[in-house]
Amino acid sequence: MSMPAKPIPAERDSRRFWRHPALGFLELRETRDGREVSYARHSHDSVSLGAVTGGRSLYEYQVPGEAFTTLPVSRGALVAMNPGEVHACNPCGDAPWSYVMFYLDPDWLAALQCRHATDLAGGWRPLAWHHWRDPALHGSLVALSRRLFAAEASPATLAGECERLFGALMARGELFRQQAPVDTPPLADLVRYIREHCREALTLEHLAAVARVSPAHLVRCFKRSYGITPHAYLTDCRVRQGQIALKRGEPIAEVALACRFADQAHFQRAFKRLTAITPHRYRSVASSPASAHSPAVPAPCRD
Repeated sequence: MSMPAKPIPAERDSRRFWRHPALGFLELRETRDGREVSYARHSHDSVSLGAVTGGRSLYEYQVPGEAFTTLPVSRGALVAMNPGEVHACNPCGDAPWSYVMFYLDPDWLAALQCRHATDLAGGWRPLAWHHWRDPALHGSLVALSRRLFAAEASPATLAGECERLFGALMARGELFRQQAPVDTPPLADLVRYIREHCREALTLEHLAAVARVSPAHLVRCFKRSYGITPHAYLTDCRVRQGQIALKRGEPIAEVALACRFADQAHFQRAFKRLTAITPHRYRSVASSPASAHSPAVPAPCRD
């Protein structure tokens, strides 16, 4: 008599990631039951583009220097976040919701922008739209996600499909900001400092000294500008550094210490709070030498 099939754990069934060494410019996530995930406010180094495939949720986002916007999004909606923009997307009560999210390398997209929209040349031009509806684009993103998860086509074929879809998107100049957002220079400098030194021991007092303000004033101003405290932003940067190391297959305990977490348990709690997945699950998606994950960037534009 055959043994019954082993049930799939709920986390594995409702959440999955995809990435491939040959398509280092892209990471894909699918969440089939958003009631099981909860995100603290966080950011990404990537350009994030998502399609809501079912139900509804609350989307919080902030353009640096502006107030947070919170709005409900439902099936058929598209959501986007530029690199470094603080955001969160969480359930509306117990209402079910599902989505696919593409995390795209901004240098790869910048080359596509330059190739398909010459007036956007000169590096990644941030998106101006953070939520909209476009049935054709929504359908294309969902179809591409299904193709990637199915893994039935060759990496070269999938890379070509990605370049065609996102190249067409990059040609739509109306989606992008015409000018860079204006930020408070001292805070912009401090944010850059935190990003560059996040693997070092940084205290609130030290950060306040860098910004030349008192610790209390820094917390108030930082939270008003970015929606989170300096400590929360520092933790976010360290988790993002941890993601990079985990993609290379580095041991979780070593990553935790290298990214300045007290221990592996501390790293796991922070990682899951900001990514809604454990470091082990994230690392197990793919492990290969660091060189295998170098982004496949289209040829740069020539002046």
